[in-house]
Amino acid sequence: MSASTSVASPPTAQVAGTAAFSKFMHVLQLVADTAEPMTIAELSKLSGYPRPTVYRTVAALLAERLLAEHPHSGKLTLGPRLIQLASRSWGRSELRLAAVEELKQLRDLTGETVHLAVPNGQHMVYIEKLESPSAVQMHSRIGTNVSLHSTSVGKAYLALLDEVAQRTALDALPQPLPHYMPNTVKDLQALRAQLKQVRQRGWAVDDEENEAGIYCFGAPIFGRNGIPVAAISVSTLRFRQKPDPEAAYVAPLLQACRAITQRLAETPALSSADML
Repeated sequence: MSASTSVASPPTAQVAGTAAFSKFMHVLQLVADTAEPMTIAELSKLSGYPRPTVYRTVAALLAERLLAEHPHSGKLTLGPRLIQLASRSWGRSELRLAAVEELKQLRDLTGETVHLAVPNGQHMVYIEKLESPSAVQMHSRIGTNVSLHSTSVGKAYLALLDEVAQRTALDALPQPLPHYMPNTVKDLQALRAQLKQVRQRGWAVDDEENEAGIYCFGAPIFGRNGIPVAAISVSTLRFRQKPDPEAAYVAPLLQACRAITQRLAETPALSSADML
């Protein structure tokens, strides 16, 4: 599964006093999402902000160590303070801690890479990844944003939302839908048809929709109120997929999701999306 590479437009502040903070977050997100470090000039062009605004924003972020600047090239990367904060957040994620044993068991049973993802605006974000013991590794990493419409975790999450929440989520997706591979779903009508099927059977697929040769199975995890709060995927390589994938991958995936959902139901503190 590959990260979404689309660049969002500069956000519009909805509450008085948040404009500067929104600029900081937009700049940080751009630095995080681009494949290679950027100079301030490149960042200014990409951000849509005036160059003086970007210079002031970057200076503030550098001062707080949320960004770092290479001493020779001047290119920007995420700073050590931000990495420290992210590491602490990840380490204390109650959902991740509640799921980790089932994730390990699922990885061992299937022999394939397992991801745990949670909704993040118009994306899902990986908060845990357990690699397959195979020599062939996937490019994804913890913290990667992936598209809702083209991934098994995204479709599993969308499909099990209630009608109103699903419509809201679909309406918020970029139009036209980003197209990564020949198999990527191309429009909302086709996506809705897929989601209907996913809802009926309880699991979704990513049929080489993000990376060539990668086939993924995804299923949702629910909070106490029956609302999906996360999803798990098992990612296989097409050439080594087992003859009966539903038995080999889907059955243990669904069992893991049921076990985690049950744990959340029995633990009130873990019953909502606030558990992250």
